[in-house]
Amino acid sequence: MSDDADLGLVECAHLAVARGDWQQAFDLLTEADADGLLAPTNLPVLGEVAYAAGHLDVTIEAWERAHAASMQAGDAVAAAGAAARVAMHLLFDTALMAPVRGWLARAERLLEGRGETSAHAWFAVVRTYERMLIGDLPVARQWARQAIEVGSSCAPAASAIGRVAEARLLILDGDVRQGLALLDQAGVATVSGDLDPLSTGVVYCELVCALQGLAQYDVAEQWTEAMERWCETNAIGSLHGRCRVHRAEILRLRGSCDEAETQALMACEELRPYLRRELGWPLNELGRIRLHRGDIAGAEDALLAAHRAGWDPQPGLALVRLAQGDAATAATSIRDALERPLRVPSKERPPNTDLQRAPLLGAQVEIEIAAGEIGRARSAADELELVAARFENNAMVAVAALARGRVRLADGDATGAEQSLSEAVRRWNEVGAPFEAAVARMALAEAYAAGGSEHRVVLERHAARTILEEIKAAPPVAPPAHVQHKEASSSVFRREGEYWTVIFDGHTSHVRDLKGMRYLARLLGDPGREYHVLDLVAAEPGRSAKVDNSKAAELPRSGLGDAGEVLDARAKDAYRRRLAEIDDDIDQARAIGDAERAAQADAERDFLVRELARAVGLGGRDRRAASASERARAGVTRAIRQAMGRIGEHDPRLGEHLKRTIRTGTYCAYSPDPRAPAGWES
Repeated sequence: MSDDADLGLVECAHLAVARGDWQQAFDLLTEADADGLLAPTNLPVLGEVAYAAGHLDVTIEAWERAHAASMQAGDAVAAAGAAARVAMHLLFDTALMAPVRGWLARAERLLEGRGETSAHAWFAVVRTYERMLIGDLPVARQWARQAIEVGSSCAPAASAIGRVAEARLLILDGDVRQGLALLDQAGVATVSGDLDPLSTGVVYCELVCALQGLAQYDVAEQWTEAMERWCETNAIGSLHGRCRVHRAEILRLRGSCDEAETQALMACEELRPYLRRELGWPLNELGRIRLHRGDIAGAEDALLAAHRAGWDPQPGLALVRLAQGDAATAATSIRDALERPLRVPSKERPPNTDLQRAPLLGAQVEIEIAAGEIGRARSAADELELVAARFENNAMVAVAALARGRVRLADGDATGAEQSLSEAVRRWNEVGAPFEAAVARMALAEAYAAGGSEHRVVLERHAARTILEEIKAAPPVAPPAHVQHKEASSSVFRREGEYWTVIFDGHTSHVRDLKGMRYLARLLGDPGREYHVLDLVAAEPGRSAKVDNSKAAELPRSGLGDAGEVLDARAKDAYRRRLAEIDDDIDQARAIGDAERAAQADAERDFLVRELARAVGLGGRDRRAASASERARAGVTRAIRQAMGRIGEHDPRLGEHLKRTIRTGTYCAYSPDPRAPAGWES
């Protein structure tokens, strides 16, 4: 290959980056890299592009190589900056703290004695979250302040992330008013549009996490909608999936559990290439949604999957046991969760603070009463009231009022129970949480029954049951007023011989037939429905037309060949590097007598060993991936992308719409805004 051709590859990749075509940019850069033609100065670009295209391991490896190249060139500051980036991606996407500490130590040594640079600001950002995630809040605040101050002059994005981190830390420490004020400032900076896409998405996500963790659901919903609008054209990497989890949480709260489950499932698929243990976050949310719907078996499946991913599934799993009629196991489970909380590092959920204990305490009251342990329930309700008073807001006060009402009812105080439970109903109605209000109404009906008010019992039970039935069969939420939509009949996707007639937003195109066009037609014809790739392949001419959207278990799969190793050599090398870094951290922790740090690193090592064991069989032989699904996934994805690219050449607006709304992977779907589904004629 000539030098001109080599330069053309990288230049074309930069052009693809400029127009947001991350997959093409990734393909071009990896092709140049495979031929040994990617200059060290382009390794950071490869890292950013790989992240946007869904290749986290390549992202981390590219920054590791950038670090090594800078060290070889004698550029200590650049090497430190690359080390901080490795640490940032390890922290945000894998939550493996031992390797994070190792890379931060490298960066710190390189930056020692040097003037303030952007590398210092980013180092401070990652150190802030490293301290936050292990529960060292005072030191985390010091580093957040340093990120703000240093970043304000040389790294605005680092300063913005530091500001929102400082706000979260204030809230976790109980200074809610000042924390909320700082969150407002961080939000204004984000809306200004001055930050890069990844940093903007991080700030948005942190804002919503802080507000939902504080149970400020009304404000959280506003910022979630703002994040969604931004995600439509700007989000990269894991940000789409993270936004979906936030939306699922809000939809669950509002009683739209069907839509919430759809969003949570899509989030699991979109986040799978990025998250490791934090994949438990969307799985846990899926379990909570299914609990609300009364799908106890489905909730158990999701929560156990979250636990296998390394996430703490409580209080959901304890409530599942209670729903299954096993109050004794539920009580043991919730007590263990409170007495020995799992220290799972996660920037999405607060560390071991009162905010983390509040939902556990609320569940404990219900479970202990069912188990006949009124004294334990009373103690939990007492603590919960203190937490609600500290983080004063309607939702927490409602949880505490429900807990107090249940205890009073168990104590035989029907009048006191009526007062507390009436307050819980009122507060949940003000929050706009119909499921929680219905649960409180059912408890209030019991209090009325104990007090002899039979007519009120009938009213409350009828209201509660009506609400719960509506939640299980909730219609789509109406679109917000600011969203304007064309009539469904204005969109057409119809095959006419060797061409497809495509009409979108008043623009008509004629596109030559491609296999991917047929896949698209199937997805567009059934918005929101997930199709397994084998369903799409089986519907092709000459194959069985049978379609089963559950698991595609009966479809012909024999002719698709072998998919190869579960983990390729690059991925296994990355796992082994992480294991070596964890072993170093364990040795350091034991040397300084830090038993808690050593235990955390041991848990991380066990997690990675299990991941490798899934990919390597007896005698060190590589396990093979499921051939049908993997080969079909690759072929369908490639065909759909080719078709969308061809459509985009004829109608750029439709091309952009499809990029935002067509999801490929093992399951494919057309997912327009769930609040305003689009319709297509065929």
